[in-house]
Amino acid sequence: MGTLTAEKKVEKNWLAQRIQNHLTDKVIEPFEIRLPKEGNYRFGDRDPMFTITVNDHYGLQALTRFDQLRFSEAYINGSIDIEGDMWGVVSNRESLHDRHPFHTLWRRIAPLFSGKLRTNIRAIADHYEYENGFFLRFLGPTRCYSQAIFERDDEPLETAQRRKLEYVVKACNLKPGDRVLDVGGGWGAFVEHAGKQGIRVTALTLAHHSEQYLKALVQRLQLPCEVKYGDFYQYESRQPYDAIVILGVMEHLPDYGAVVRQFQRLLKPGGKIYLDASSFRKRYSKPAFISRYVFPGNHRYFCLHEFLAQIAKTNLEIQRVYNDRHSYYLTCREWAKNLELAREETCKRWGEKLYRIFRLYLWGSSYAFYSRSMDAYRVVMERPESEG
Repeated sequence: MGTLTAEKKVEKNWLAQRIQNHLTDKVIEPFEIRLPKEGNYRFGDRDPMFTITVNDHYGLQALTRFDQLRFSEAYINGSIDIEGDMWGVVSNRESLHDRHPFHTLWRRIAPLFSGKLRTNIRAIADHYEYENGFFLRFLGPTRCYSQAIFERDDEPLETAQRRKLEYVVKACNLKPGDRVLDVGGGWGAFVEHAGKQGIRVTALTLAHHSEQYLKALVQRLQLPCEVKYGDFYQYESRQPYDAIVILGVMEHLPDYGAVVRQFQRLLKPGGKIYLDASSFRKRYSKPAFISRYVFPGNHRYFCLHEFLAQIAKTNLEIQRVYNDRHSYYLTCREWAKNLELAREETCKRWGEKLYRIFRLYLWGSSYAFYSRSMDAYRVVMERPESEG
């Protein structure tokens, strides 16, 4: 920890002294706090990576609580402003605590009161029912809302995303005429990629904006695909599918037993399953900021070992498992950069608050993968030809 410098002596400012005491023995990225009436205070032994400007009393309180949720709320509500490198901001979050036991408990029991399906629909709507244009500002040309597969850190996001989409086609041994269920069709990344190869994709979604976008995409490109509104837990099909594809949606399907039963109902013998997801080792691990402002409801990060325990009860075979942690770090980093480049339009059309929420979310997620506090997996499975 470096020395503290300021326009006034530190001893005369209780906020600076409190922060200084809290950061003692902690490794931090250097930063600066700006108090309009009292001057600027620097923390760390190098030039600051970012500056926090305190705008009101709530912002002042948020800084002294050393609480991730309070700090995040102060930022998204405008009580503090952040200028400079957001990577430095999220790199310092480990110096803040995130203990909210009542909120954590409520997240676990809420589906018991509202019902699994109702909670799932509400959670999807809360995150995905912003206008399509908002997400498309940062996702890039492929419109794929899950990890890409990077071969080099400096290659374009679009290249890495197209590599992932083609990997899905090859991993599932798909050919023209095959029927595929795309669970959570999003903005048509897989529908377009596979549909252009003559693969008949059924895109399933619970977001109305997504449904409208997908239908327009299929019609405009004349793809051999269809779009259905519905929940995967209750979805039925008279004819089984050659493959089931789930791109970044397992976080919304936490009932692994029900998911596996649907795999067995909807997939024909010899069929393939591909899924990818962001993951924590503990099932209920999720920052309070994420659960309140980004993914509310029954969203839970993928827990690989619990999922595999359910697969072990069936005859489904695991063929491949990959950890894409580094690729998801790069993916979120590029999304965050895209969002910042589109700041003016984003704030004008959807508001400063939404921009700030996703700015924190995308940079924070990138750092979580980079620091190994989160994982990301690709899993390929098969239903055996012989049921014996």
